[in-house]
Amino acid sequence: MIRSYQGHLPRIPASCYVDPSAQVIGDVTLGERSSVWMNAVLRGDVHSIRVGAHSNVQDCCVLHGQRNLYPVIVGDWVTIGHNATVHGCVVEDMVVIGIGATILNHSRIGEGCIIAAGSVVPEHTQVPPRTLWAGVPAKLRRELDDKDRALILEYAQNYLDYTDIYLKEVVA
Repeated sequence: MIRSYQGHLPRIPASCYVDPSAQVIGDVTLGERSSVWMNAVLRGDVHSIRVGAHSNVQDCCVLHGQRNLYPVIVGDWVTIGHNATVHGCVVEDMVVIGIGATILNHSRIGEGCIIAAGSVVPEHTQVPPRTLWAGVPAKLRRELDDKDRALILEYAQNYLDYTDIYLKEVVA
């Protein structure tokens, strides 16, 4: 469901796929060819949400800001895995947020990072670019190399392929 909230209507380019079961509410802007999958919630009611181009928000994710303090800003080529929570934070370009991970208020995930499945990134954490973080609370595990960077892009590309397939299904 795509709906306005207090005069803010989500801005969604035609190149995007938003599943009918997703909830996209209020001050939300999606970049070209981004996608929002089954039962995901992007709740732009208390602060804005921006999702960059070629990014995907997978099944059952929640994106929400902190009222009057922290928006959600997601860069380009980002994969947010199933059931992740991204709250009041910045996720820079080419990042993978693993399945079931939680990113909390006023955190910043640097470009080219991987946040491992099930990890919790505490409030106010600054994750340096091209690093892998894992655990509860999440901690630096290692720096990422070019092979890791290729994997990040592969995940995003897979969802661009799925987006194309789903968009054709909707039209048919």
